[in-house]
Parts: sequence; structure tokens; C-alpha cells
Amino acid sequence: MFNFTYYTPTKVVFGRDAEAQTGTLVRAQGCNKVLIHYGGGSVIRSGLLDRVKASLDQAGVTYTQLGGVVPNPRLSLVYQGIELVRREGVDFILAVGGGSVIDSAKAIAYGAVDEGDVWDLYDHTRQAVGCLPLGAVLTIAAAGSEMSNSSVITKDEGGVKRGYNSDLCRPKFAVMNPDLTTTLPPYQTASGCTDILMHTMERYFTPDGNMEITDSIAEGLLRTVMKNALILRDDPKNCDARAEVMWASSLSHNGLTGSSQGDWATHGLEHELGGMFDVTHGAGLAAVWGSWARYVYQDCLHRFVRFATHVMGVADSGSPEDIALRGIEAMEDFFRSIHMPTCLSELGITPTQEQLETMARMCSAAAGGAKGAAKVLREADMLSIYQMANH
Repeated sequence: MFNFTYYTPTKVVFGRDAEAQTGTLVRAQGCNKVLIHYGGGSVIRSGLLDRVKASLDQAGVTYTQLGGVVPNPRLSLVYQGIELVRREGVDFILAVGGGSVIDSAKAIAYGAVDEGDVWDLYDHTRQAVGCLPLGAVLTIAAAGSEMSNSSVITKDEGGVKRGYNSDLCRPKFAVMNPDLTTTLPPYQTASGCTDILMHTMERYFTPDGNMEITDSIAEGLLRTVMKNALILRDDPKNCDARAEVMWASSLSHNGLTGSSQGDWATHGLEHELGGMFDVTHGAGLAAVWGSWARYVYQDCLHRFVRFATHVMGVADSGSPEDIALRGIEAMEDFFRSIHMPTCLSELGITPTQEQLETMARMCSAAAGGAKGAAKVLREADMLSIYQMANH
């Protein structure tokens, strides 16, 4: 077993019309003024932003707002948010959107109470000293940021994408209405399901110390998400499937499916793809996962065998290596079945050798030289995986 600390302080309000409770939830935080942070036009067109504002008005909560968050949220908007929060005397941040919006809100919350440059946290040159409280009204099931201690920000200059983890940023509450996700395009739904799977698999593929109860939770979550991703492929309005995926999104990234350090190499590799090419996060993860898995599986063979038999339904016959490889192939077949890429060309990019080398160098630097638990990867290993995926 591993030693671990499990901490999940976020209150969850889940179900139809849950956003109507937003004002009451914010009021209970004892705040004076709220920053409503959101992305583009979808929360406006759907009427969600107006419903959230009406709930705040009814609760007597004053607010200002800042929209404009994009996928792979930008540091430049974070800086704008920090300045706005300080100027307006904001003491609570409400993220209305998906993982990108919540991540941006977390970065603003850090920067609002810190006189230094908030990018220093994501560049890992110092640690957070505090964080404004925040809450979330979730519109996309994917990142799990609504219950996690993590956020990822992209620096505009150079497209450098970096993550930072601290329990200080865990939201005080998360409002989850699965109906809000029914208008997502199929690609976004599939990308979100992929991200959920990856958050669980990053914790699952560790060489030792795993607990049976945690493994069973992780395997059940993986099977559930895969089942419902296929339902949503064929029936995007299926609210029961939307609910299963939304709750899985939170559970996959709040520590429940694995409280160890985890592997996180696939995420590290994707962050460089996202920074350089601005690809959709879940799709980028799918594009490199198979190459990563084939590169590392022999160093974590028993876990890949268990994954193949317990999650992917592979017959327990043949050599362990054969079973593991069939499990990897089955997962790639699943990605294809929901129209996710399994290589970089299917992702729509064809990096040059120089770009691959740059990404490997930056991935290694971001990890402090090495990353991974299934197999410890260094720059040369990362380059090999990128090269395997680049077909």
C-alpha cells in the first residue's frame, strides 16, 4: 500500500436545475462581491449566465464579470482577472463553464492574494501563499477541476502550458446539472470522456502499492465512462448517460480513484502538444496514449495485464505480454469508436523532427528532468514516444 492523504472539501449540488441554488451557495460563503468568470457565447446563448445572475440577485449578492476564457486558458486573461478582482474588491470567484474556465478562475484566485507573478506558481519557482475562495457551475464533464486541487494555464508567449497543484484552490462548492451538457458537440463530449478516462488511468498505472478497493473503484469508473460514451455517441441527449459521465468526471480527479502520486506522463506529453498546437486536451491525450502504453508496458506489466482483463474484457490467455498488448489495442479501438485520434496525424498535426525535439525538451524541463511511475521517462524517452505517435 501507499501512504496518502485524501482531502475533498468541495460541496456538490447535483441534478436538474441545480444552478438555481448558486446564489444561496455563494451567500453562505459570507462574501461581499463575486467575480463571475466564464468563457464564450454558449453560457449566454443557453441562458445559463442569466439564470446564475438571477440567483445571485435573489440572494442579494453583488457581482462583476469577466468572460473570454478559451480552451487551454491563457495567462493574459488571468492577469486581467487579477487586476479586476483587486480593483473591484472581489472576495469570491464563481466559475461558470468547464475545466478551462475553472482553471482560469483558480489562477486568478491565486494571483489576487499574491503580490508576485502568478506564473511563478505554474513555472514551479515558488509556492502559493493563499487563494481566494471559489465555486463552480459546471457545463462540461471532462477536466474534473470542479473538485480537484489542480489547474493548467498556457502562457501566451511561447505557448508554454503548465499545471500547478495545491489544496488551497479546491472549490468550496460545485453545481452540476447534467442537462447543461446536452448541447455539447460530439467531439467535445468524446474529448471530455477521454480526459476522464485518462485522469483515472494516470493513477491506475503505477508499479506497486495499489489497494484492491481503489482498483475496483477505478475499474468500475473506466467501464462506466466507456459504456456511456458509446451511448452518448449515438444518443447525445441521453440525460442518464450525461449524469453518469458528469459524476465520473469529478470522481476521476478528486483522488478517489487513486491517492498515490500517479504516473501523469501522458498528461505531460499532451501539455506540450496543447501549448505548441492548441489542440483539444482530451483528443491530444488519446493521440499519444497508445504510444506511451507500448513504450512503458513491460515495466508495469502486471498492471497492464489487469487493465486488459478487468477493464477491456480481454481473455486471460496467452503470455502476459500478449494480454497487455491486446488490452492496449482494445483501448485504441475504443478511442476510434468515439472518433478520437490514436496518433498525431489523426489529431490533425504533423510535427517536424525539430518540433518533436522541442516538445520533448520542454516536457522534460517541466518535469524537472524525469516523469512517470509505470516507467520513469527522461527526455530521450519522451522524444521516442512522440516519434512513435507521429504517423
